[in-house]
Amino acid sequence: MAGPDFFPPPPRGLKGRAAELTTLARTLDETRPARLALVGSGGSGKSMLAAALGHRVARGFGGRIHWFRVGAWDYQTLAEMLALRFGTPRARGLLVPRLVDFLGREERLLVLDNHEDDRAMARLLEALSGTRASFVITARRCLLSGVLIFPVTAPRVTSGRAAFPRVAPLTRALRWNPLALDIADAIVQSGAATVPALARFLDLGGVARVTAIAHEDDLPEVALLVAWAWPRLSPASRRILGALSHLEGDHADLASLARLADVRGDAELALAPLARWHLVQEPMRGRYAVHAVVRHAALKRTTFDPARAFEHYVALLERDPARLAWEQTHLFSAMDHAHKTGDMAGMLRVERLLGQLDPRA
Repeated sequence: MAGPDFFPPPPRGLKGRAAELTTLARTLDETRPARLALVGSGGSGKSMLAAALGHRVARGFGGRIHWFRVGAWDYQTLAEMLALRFGTPRARGLLVPRLVDFLGREERLLVLDNHEDDRAMARLLEALSGTRASFVITARRCLLSGVLIFPVTAPRVTSGRAAFPRVAPLTRALRWNPLALDIADAIVQSGAATVPALARFLDLGGVARVTAIAHEDDLPEVALLVAWAWPRLSPASRRILGALSHLEGDHADLASLARLADVRGDAELALAPLARWHLVQEPMRGRYAVHAVVRHAALKRTTFDPARAFEHYVALLERDPARLAWEQTHLFSAMDHAHKTGDMAGMLRVERLLGQLDPRA
């Protein structure tokens, strides 16, 4: 079964990245197969840069560019995700050899977004090292040998210039963070707040205060912007943001979000302010995602039963197995949930769904 590819469209308004794009494209052109890791803090623009890079070099790879959200999946799960996408067998003893065979036929670029597990990634890249596939990894940190580490910093931070002119006075307060500045820019552009009003809110919220943060996604400047938006969102909008933040799979369509968030009215109306203020992203038409930093801020404000996501997506795919091509990360999330909770019946339901695929040799 060969599903649709999921490479995001070219990013709009990519600011201050021309030099990085040129360098990375040249590296991929001169070093094939290549293994690059774009490494930077949460919200620094790694995924956007990877998407722009993929489109820049797509012609050189014959259009064979592929996007995978990998997160903290283990080695077996990573390999199975690739097999599902490329239509190669998942059977024991055939999984990796057939992947190696497939990736050895033609040059391809695989972007592995949001990498978190170094041991699993090292094992995967080593297993596929003899192929013609080039890899671009995005990660907050990357402790891998044999991979070229490319640091990603906020655009124009080293020159001290503002990448978002409309909210230039907020640049220093938001520490040049592209995600925070993009959200602030969207808020001001929508007319919901002025730059001085937003500056006052951030200052009163302690944006300049020095505190220890929990991890790379715990960014106070973004959390404060979510705090600004929260009382201005309807309960339905809040529930959609909460549901999307709690999902372990990748992007979701509006129908699933409405059901998981229990939105019984106009779901598009509830989604509108989240999209308008760039609190949610639309990596593909009709599919919605949330940045990990926004996710962390929203998680602290919402609750969600992961069993609801398990039942929703497993039942959805049992009714319509063809949607596996779109919902595979949610299926793997369901598998992970069943393993963690010891739900043997759930494990068997997931395995039956995976077994309905008809992989090519």
